[in-house]
Amino acid sequence: MRLWLVVIWLFVCAAALPGGEQPLSRIAIENTTLAIDDSVHIKASPLVLGLKGENSEWVEVEFFHPNPSDDDWIGVFSPANFSGAICDPENEWQQPPVLCTAPIKYQFAKFKNDGYNRSGKGNLKLQLINQREDFSFALFSGGIPTGLAIGYQMDSLQQIVIFGDMGKAEADGSNEFNDFQPGSLNTTNQIIRDLKNIDMVLHIGDICYANGYLSQWDQFTSQIEPIASTVPYMIGSGNHERDWPGTGSFYGNLDSGGECGVPAQTVFYTPAENRAKFWYATDYGMFRFCIANTEEDWRPGTEQYKFIEQCLSSVDRQKQPWLIFLAHRVLGYSSCTYYETEGTFEEPMGREALQELWQKYKVDLAFYGHVHNYERTCPVYQSQCVVDASDHYSGPFKATTHVVVGGAGASIADSAFTTSNIQWSHFRDFDFGFVKLTAFNQSSLLFEYKKSHDGNVYDHFTISRDYRDVLACSIDNCPRTTLAS
Repeated sequence: MRLWLVVIWLFVCAAALPGGEQPLSRIAIENTTLAIDDSVHIKASPLVLGLKGENSEWVEVEFFHPNPSDDDWIGVFSPANFSGAICDPENEWQQPPVLCTAPIKYQFAKFKNDGYNRSGKGNLKLQLINQREDFSFALFSGGIPTGLAIGYQMDSLQQIVIFGDMGKAEADGSNEFNDFQPGSLNTTNQIIRDLKNIDMVLHIGDICYANGYLSQWDQFTSQIEPIASTVPYMIGSGNHERDWPGTGSFYGNLDSGGECGVPAQTVFYTPAENRAKFWYATDYGMFRFCIANTEEDWRPGTEQYKFIEQCLSSVDRQKQPWLIFLAHRVLGYSSCTYYETEGTFEEPMGREALQELWQKYKVDLAFYGHVHNYERTCPVYQSQCVVDASDHYSGPFKATTHVVVGGAGASIADSAFTTSNIQWSHFRDFDFGFVKLTAFNQSSLLFEYKKSHDGNVYDHFTISRDYRDVLACSIDNCPRTTLAS
């Protein structure tokens, strides 16, 4: 097996992404110009591999660049010929590209070469495996910025935006196949306008309604880029991300278009132990968020049920006094006609499986999407309001307030409310909007529901309680966590 060497000068348009993941994907091929630079030298040894029958060997690559930069990188190609000569032209008028294959691996030239930016000299040791074809090495200069880590500074006052079911829309007004999220641009634009007063965004399922079309993910990520590049943008899994028959989803419908959760798990980072299962806990300042995945089984005895209880029970309420539960489908309360026909005003098997946990661990707020409207309950337990007030709650915890906030963008045409008199439903709105939470300190929380078309507040309430109120304990015997006694 022989090694071949080539030096290429590469100019591309590319943007830095956080985390340094998959930098080759940042090359804008349509804007790429290539040229050979004779002043650059590269050498590899040994030149012949597998003389003793080995199928894995280490190769040392030495190189020199008279004008080094942080972006220089070494690419390994196999088969060795990766030039345009091996490409079939699409037509007789089009010139083939200079590169026809992607490298099987690469490394930045400055990796373990601290003086590379000054001397232009460096060496790398690369392991080559399964030597079926010849290899070639190329030094590329320019085009792939090293990974950019984006940091966030936390203020003493924390402001969190929460919504579900936003989707995307064409900013230029053009049409598309899945054009049923008319409110998404207004929601996105309102958040961007108020971004200096937002610390984190939680999008709880039905992210972009791509339904198997990758271009729709591109469109959505472009739409939210001003937000997601500035503050953490956390997501939960919904039916339009995960559900597909025979793939292990709790519901066997066709809503994901065959995505089975893969694009959502790939595009967005979540601190889940198993990203394919998509349930996780995350703390931000004074908040603990427990994000469930309604497209996986959550009932008692399941892995997810154990996670939910662990997330709720392990929070230190002195550090994170505000305990928030989030899920896509309505596991709590909704008075929409869809759930009325179920006879439960909830996702079947939801409330009966989890309400004891919410009550036991004193969950302040529970948020859901799926239903494309806005609704807020009173603090409610077993379908009964336990507090009479509607705009201010104080003193010891009594019950969880449940909020449907699925009106961020997708069509609201099929999300009408029941005409029945529902005692626990305190506020309803059949419009596009989102919720903003503001934690002023450990004992004061503001809840606001804003409409997307104007950004004004149409529903609000406050919670005032201290640590003793949360746990209903005396000053000298408060435990540090909410673990049940």
